Amino acid sequence: MAERAALEELVRLQGERVRGLKQQKASAEQIEEEVAKLLKLKAQLGPDEGKQKFVLKTPKGTRDYSPRQMAVREKVFDVIISCFKRHGAEVIDTPVFELKETLTGKYGEDSKLIYDLKDQGGELLSLRYDLTVPFARYLAMNKLTNIKRYHIAKVYRRDNPAMTRGRYREFYQCDFDIAGQFDPMIPDAECLEIMCEILRSLQIGDFLVKVNDRRILDGMFAICGVPDSKFRTICSSVDKLDKVSWEEVKNEMVGEKGLAPEVADHIGDYVQQHGGISLVEQLLQDPELSQNKQALEGLGDLKLLFEYLTLFGIADKISFDLSLARGLDYYTGVIYEAVLLQTPVQAGEEPLGVGSVAAGGRYDGLVGMFDPKGRKVPCVGLSIGVERIFSIVEQRLEATEEKVRTTETQVLVASAQKKLLEERLKLVSELWNAGIKAELLYKKNPKLLNQLQYCEEAGIPLVAIIGEQELKDGVIKLRSVASREEVDVPREDLVEEIKRRTSQPFCIC
Repeated sequence: MAERAALEELVRLQGERVRGLKQQKASAEQIEEEVAKLLKLKAQLGPDEGKQKFVLKTPKGTRDYSPRQMAVREKVFDVIISCFKRHGAEVIDTPVFELKETLTGKYGEDSKLIYDLKDQGGELLSLRYDLTVPFARYLAMNKLTNIKRYHIAKVYRRDNPAMTRGRYREFYQCDFDIAGQFDPMIPDAECLEIMCEILRSLQIGDFLVKVNDRRILDGMFAICGVPDSKFRTICSSVDKLDKVSWEEVKNEMVGEKGLAPEVADHIGDYVQQHGGISLVEQLLQDPELSQNKQALEGLGDLKLLFEYLTLFGIADKISFDLSLARGLDYYTGVIYEAVLLQTPVQAGEEPLGVGSVAAGGRYDGLVGMFDPKGRKVPCVGLSIGVERIFSIVEQRLEATEEKVRTTETQVLVASAQKKLLEERLKLVSELWNAGIKAELLYKKNPKLLNQLQYCEEAGIPLVAIIGEQELKDGVIKLRSVASREEVDVPREDLVEEIKRRTSQPFCIC
């Protein structure tokens, strides 16, 4: 180590000697001779294995967001939050990491995707995988039995990212949950109504909400002959039917999970069915399924749910789909997932689902897992898949080359002549104090054309122009950037005039 340090010092000194000779404009022969010595020393030094080239990038499965992208995201969040608030939800927050034991054993096969942190201060910690388990921990810890809450925050999954499809290792979830003991299916119906409201408001395309019930699935597995110990793992296989064919799912069940082929075929008879209230009624008459207590309870609740969804006017958006399983272990009752639909290519074809954008369900046993006495708090909720929604909105804006505003500035304070910086500073201060979103260019004497051009580039709708004549007359020239119309406004009326002209809600475009 000492030898290497000495050699590095010789290289440094020789390098300085070469640079000195070049500055002194020494002869080419002398410089060439000293450069040869430097190269010889560097060759002796050899490559430094410890020093690797640093690559400037974000970690795998994460990304930065530009002002343009953030403007889109904020708009989407505004739509979602306003809907959650409209339905009476309160907001909470929880730590970005939890005790490892809080998260383990709650997600089934997905538990392998939890990010573990190194031991810090004697506690084994993991980054949160979703917002539902921390919410259940919060309820149990604070002995809450009744709350309607929303929570928007980042979660982390050690997954293989597919960033072009909105799949990341760090991403936002937008959750809405109703906790408490209520009459059957009323909170569940409201969750589905909220999901539909948000997807309609975002205008990202036609959608369908698939609905099923874990009790129906468990009853179906029981009558088909699936061993109790394999319920959850077979559930996970069935959940893949929206991405792969039945044959592939069957091969996984039989080849990887050891299910008998005839049992898999029996499951296939059920899970390939989908429809509406008529399918619920048909299965209530099914000679096998109707004999299973769990399945009967689930089908009864689904029938009631469809009645409430009809009253909300959204039953046409809901499909009872027996293949929907939702891989997470903690669901106990109704489960649902919203997918965007692709327009049929040929008349009469079924619309194709192109990806999940929201999901949720009932989880009545999760809070009890944290309560020392096992006291249960029934819960139902939903999560909006905002990352996929952001990707869709961004792609649409790129395709249309639509201009996106990245600020909410209402007016630029400009000057028509030189030496008016003090007047601009006074006016912009007045506007800020009055709650107006205002800017000015950070130059003493900017050209008026440059100021107007800045407004056009940034999408600022108004320019308040100060000139020597305006100062004498006690007015401000207010210019509309779009129409180029100008009007003199008394200085004392300027705030109200700006508010009147920019009272439209902020838009991303």
